[in-house]
Amino acid sequence: MLGRLKQMIIKEFIQVFRDKRTRFILVGPPIIQMLVFGYAATYEIHHVPTVVLDLDHSQESRELVSRFTSSPYFDAQRQLTDSRELGDLIDQGKATVGLEIHAGFAQQLRSGQTAPLQVIVDATNSNTALIASGYISQIALGFARDYQRDHIYRIAPQLLEVMPSVTLEPRPWYNPGMSSRWFFVPGVIGSLTLVLVITLTAFAVVREREIGTLEQIMVTPIRPAEFILGKTLPFFLIGLFDVMLIAAVGAFWFQVPFRGHIPVLLTGVVLFLLCMLGVGLLISTVSSTQQQAMVTAFFYIMPAITFSGFGFPISTMPQWMQYITYALPLRYFLIVLRGTYLKGVGMDILWPQMAAMAGLGLALITAAILRFHKALD
Repeated sequence: MLGRLKQMIIKEFIQVFRDKRTRFILVGPPIIQMLVFGYAATYEIHHVPTVVLDLDHSQESRELVSRFTSSPYFDAQRQLTDSRELGDLIDQGKATVGLEIHAGFAQQLRSGQTAPLQVIVDATNSNTALIASGYISQIALGFARDYQRDHIYRIAPQLLEVMPSVTLEPRPWYNPGMSSRWFFVPGVIGSLTLVLVITLTAFAVVREREIGTLEQIMVTPIRPAEFILGKTLPFFLIGLFDVMLIAAVGAFWFQVPFRGHIPVLLTGVVLFLLCMLGVGLLISTVSSTQQQAMVTAFFYIMPAITFSGFGFPISTMPQWMQYITYALPLRYFLIVLRGTYLKGVGMDILWPQMAAMAGLGLALITAAILRFHKALD
């Protein structure tokens, strides 16, 4: 058995590495995609196109505008003179945020009244609009707080010493800088691993069937179980290598800290790879051509990434969709990745995710083997 299995594994490695394009696909795209996703996938916004309409032209209004122009989040492109220009620029997509300071802004502040600041945000991209609105609120509240303090200091400085105040002292755990890249990079590791292992496994078996060599292999003394093991083990090792490669890029290039234990992470990687090998084998048994395998893999990959919590919190999904996520191994693998990378937790915390991936992996591999036997018959 070991001799036949060894020859099958050697055959697979030769078939994979003899093609220059295949060798490049195993190394080049994962690194390139990791770099692209690492820079592009972020919730942070900078240099939002902003236009300002200051109808007050006072010291107070200029001070408020300067806080926006000096902020890295907003790029004040021009000062307007007509409110119709503001609406036109937002309609044309040349501005995302419009600030309008009405006449009498400074007079209302000096008299102790509430001075409104009108903010118009293009909410076509709701995520950008929501984050930009939060930044605007912080700047406006900071301006109001400082102006109120200066006003009290001018009229009654003694009140500053007895005036009660609440100071917010946030302490973000695990991600002190609130960098969204620290959140996305572990997710990219899991997503790229899913895509790579599923496509390689599904296409390898389908290719044998499409070119007619599957029947020739099965008339040899090799058993179906040995064939399946010989087909999957090389891609398991390739997937393991790619995970380490992608993880190294995330850790050293993007400076995402790894606070956990390597054996815990390695256990999660092995269990996740078994799940993805099972999915790839299942796809290969229902596909007759490589085109069918590609479409079927795409049909699984997109929902698997969307429902995994990679970019959208699972808790915000409808209840019935949340139940679907329990059948997706990537959901559990992302928890393991972020838990080991950012939190440094061990098996005592992550064992439910490990157990879930082990159960799903066993079920998927078993279903794939049974379906493969049925396909041969």
